[in-house]
Amino acid sequence: MAYHSLKEIVDYCDKRNVSFFQAVLDDDMEERKVTREESMAQMYAMWDAMLLASTTYDGKLKSASGLTGGQGAAMEEYRKTGKTLCGDFISQVVVQALQMGESNACMKRIVAAPTAGSCGVLPAVLIPYFRMYQEDAEDIHRAMIESLYVAAGIGQVIAARAFIAGAAGGCQAEIGAASSMAAGALTALKGGDNQQICHASAIAMKSLLGLVCDPVAGLVEVPCVKRNVTGAVNALTAADMALAGITSAIPADQVFDAMREVGEKMHLSLKETGEGGLAATPEGIRITKSLIQ
Repeated sequence: MAYHSLKEIVDYCDKRNVSFFQAVLDDDMEERKVTREESMAQMYAMWDAMLLASTTYDGKLKSASGLTGGQGAAMEEYRKTGKTLCGDFISQVVVQALQMGESNACMKRIVAAPTAGSCGVLPAVLIPYFRMYQEDAEDIHRAMIESLYVAAGIGQVIAARAFIAGAAGGCQAEIGAASSMAAGALTALKGGDNQQICHASAIAMKSLLGLVCDPVAGLVEVPCVKRNVTGAVNALTAADMALAGITSAIPADQVFDAMREVGEKMHLSLKETGEGGLAATPEGIRITKSLIQ
């Protein structure tokens, strides 16, 4: 990937008068030496895999540890009552985030976006949006693919400037990166300009700076699955703020740099080792011991 900053992507767009998604597509074609059709075919495959993971969710499945399973189904039943505080759309987002995270824990096929531990964030915001507008099948499918390119571009910049692995930078690098990607994708979907995409991405990441990676028993289940919900809803609010014209005082690239600094300073026990945070609570230790026995 040639881009190491969102500013580079925006500058490319301005110079060639193309969209954010096109700039990322152009770079993929150049880097991998593929045609436009080949690049987009791969992205369509990613989107189809996300949809399949959603439609094949099984609320009866339990993870091998027994810590995960059925929460997405429970949330869906609650959503159907019409009594949720969040309203129907956000409740659908919550459902999708839980279900995707559970599917990962139950070893079903998911799309790492950017990681398996954060696989629920991007589809959680995109799939409910898609289902609202799926009557216009051709246009909405194209829009979803374009938004995935936007997300991919943001994710690559984050990976280049900081990290996307919890073991390297804490959960801010996984859920934070996924939320930042999702916020930019949503903003593009809603017709936001390149600057708004960048502001949404920055706002989402800023809100999750310092988030630690503290999986109980070292499993990507507690608190990981529910944190996908937080990342998804955070992306929605960041996108709406950016679309309203609210800007991030700190440019996105500098926010990513700050995330790297925070991650580098984070204690090792808070970076996927299962030795700190929630994993080190009395209940976390009890769960760990019960699974080892």
